[in-house]
Amino acid sequence: MNSKKTDSTGENPHHSRRWKILAFLALAQLMVVLDATIVNIALPSAQSDLGFGDADRQWIITAYALAFGSLLLLGGRLADYFGRKRTLIAGLLGFAGASAVGGLAPGFEVLVGARALQGMFGALLAPSALSTLTNTFTIPSERAKAFGVYGALAGGGGAIGLLLGGVLTEYLDWRWTMFVNVAFAIPAAIGLITLLVNDSRQGEMRVDIPGAVAASSGLFAIVFGFSRAESDGWTAAVTLSSLAIGVGLLALFVLIERRSAMPLLPARVVADRNRAGSYLAVGVAGASMFGVFLFLTYYLQQTLGMSPVETGLAFLPMIAFLMVGSISSSTRLMPRFGPRPLVPTGMVLAAAGMVWLTGVEVDSSYAGAVLPGLALVGAGFGLVIAPSMASATLGVAASDSGVASAMVNTSQQVGGSVGTALLSTISASAVTAFASGKVPSPELAAQAAVHGYTTAFWVSAAMLMAGAVVTAVTLRSGAPQTDDGHGLAMAH
Repeated sequence: MNSKKTDSTGENPHHSRRWKILAFLALAQLMVVLDATIVNIALPSAQSDLGFGDADRQWIITAYALAFGSLLLLGGRLADYFGRKRTLIAGLLGFAGASAVGGLAPGFEVLVGARALQGMFGALLAPSALSTLTNTFTIPSERAKAFGVYGALAGGGGAIGLLLGGVLTEYLDWRWTMFVNVAFAIPAAIGLITLLVNDSRQGEMRVDIPGAVAASSGLFAIVFGFSRAESDGWTAAVTLSSLAIGVGLLALFVLIERRSAMPLLPARVVADRNRAGSYLAVGVAGASMFGVFLFLTYYLQQTLGMSPVETGLAFLPMIAFLMVGSISSSTRLMPRFGPRPLVPTGMVLAAAGMVWLTGVEVDSSYAGAVLPGLALVGAGFGLVIAPSMASATLGVAASDSGVASAMVNTSQQVGGSVGTALLSTISASAVTAFASGKVPSPELAAQAAVHGYTTAFWVSAAMLMAGAVVTAVTLRSGAPQTDDGHGLAMAH
């Protein structure tokens, strides 16, 4: 069992401190993920305070997603180049500074700028954190536990953001949804400064600038195009041109990478079947998960009349099932069976949960119509996310771990952006079709809104079932192999 040797304190300077490192990495990961949703519940309060219009509101969300999603690959490569410790600390401190600016924002423009800065520093932070985890835990049984915890936070962080956003907005002020990041980032930065050893590889590699420009611009255009689809429609010139430009730039990126001596995203990273299947799984999960948060938040607040805090609490059972599923799949099931039976099964379970949620009505009860669906979705995502994150980074050379980790985050972020735009557009069309030709009334408006939500849940279920089929074909059978060729089960 050669893995013991590679984990001796002499060769891995982080080994003796690995659990403390995990705690601070988990804090950093939680901050980045919950920031995608924590501002959602605070938006009405921020809007009335700063006086911006409904058309501008989406930019508070989109600015973060655009910067984060488009710069992740570059952030991952910078982590490989400058060293994970440097980029991790820079990302944390930058995120804290951007959050403080956002909390103090005197107007709309400053708030949007601060959100974009958060996304930029998040793109530096997120891949650095995941690749640090990958390189810190190399004993298979411990690595499984670490990824279980990390995957649970990656999946549940959005729901925790909704709860925290509700509490802060209701009992303090919307600005605290920004200030709270300082309380996450500063302790995490101090802890990681003392615990981590830097691992710069500047002498061995250089950053692929043409590839970075093409990838970042292409991802920006794709995410921007889908965000415009949500507000302007799929046939709008800005939507179609943005998506076309994005696809063209990503095609150019592929050509650049094939000719580059030191590519931003080496083909070897994505050519592995397990990694490719894992990136796809994280993307599909991100697309459907953001849909659940968005439409269930509206349903619980506007249809069932829950407060922001009650809405956040309503998601807790999903987080509980997700965490149990994530940790048990990583520690018990993944080492024995590998990702192939787990990820498709998780997607089928989550799809079943979505189908259950299609039964919600104007006068449904939370316990009967919502809770069972959330439990199934949580358990399903628990089987998808942690095994996918582990598979996506297993066996990657240390020099590629930053960019392999960045691809995980890119898949989740772009999947979330695409899913939100797609589901929002489909839901809005369903509402219009339902109300067409009928006498307007409050009852009709409520029924039409619920019809829009249930249509979105059906589409989410279909996406998850398609993902289950593709990952069942793509992922390899058998326990995953460690770098020394042993299966994880053997390493126990």
